[in-house]
Amino acid sequence: MDEPKHRIRALHTETTVTVYQAYPPHIGLPAASTGRFPAAWQRDRMTWIKPSFLWMMYRCGWGEKEGQETVLAVEIAREGFEWALRRACLSHYERGLHSDQAAWKRDLKRSPARVQWDPERDLQLQPLPYRSLQLGLTGDAARRYADEWTVAITDVTPLAQEIHPLVRAGDLNAAGALLPAELPYPADEELLAPLLP
Repeated sequence: MDEPKHRIRALHTETTVTVYQAYPPHIGLPAASTGRFPAAWQRDRMTWIKPSFLWMMYRCGWGEKEGQETVLAVEIAREGFEWALRRACLSHYERGLHSDQAAWKRDLKRSPARVQWDPERDLQLQPLPYRSLQLGLTGDAARRYADEWTVAITDVTPLAQEIHPLVRAGDLNAAGALLPAELPYPADEELLAPLLP
């Protein structure tokens, strides 16, 4: 299947989109048990959300990296996700997209969200030739994410722990069958155009 170089792929419904994050147990376990981020979750820091399960696995080492032992699937309102995309700025300067570096820096400073496109990963966590979205949220966007947009939080560490041994054993078909069904997210061109390098 031909994939465009930049595309949002995600598990989504008509009203929600699922993103992934990994935390130490003292943050992740209370979040999953209550469906809300606990007070210890710092709302004044930038937080990065990833719609790609396999990119999250690459980042957290299948939930085995220190401080990332609890992998969360966070279902958020599509309305909030798109609010952040509309107010996002690329995390790096892109000639032709920004008039100059100073303009990009001004946009970055006042934007509550940042977009980064990282190589998507296969089951063996090797980079693929197309990219997946990472969305950084800060300030108002981070607070809205934690306190308004979140619909449900699920601990998917057991899923990571089920898939990883299958990958190690070379049973990629069985591993792939367990992956979340991430489909192209229906973002219109107007929404994504300012965010495509």
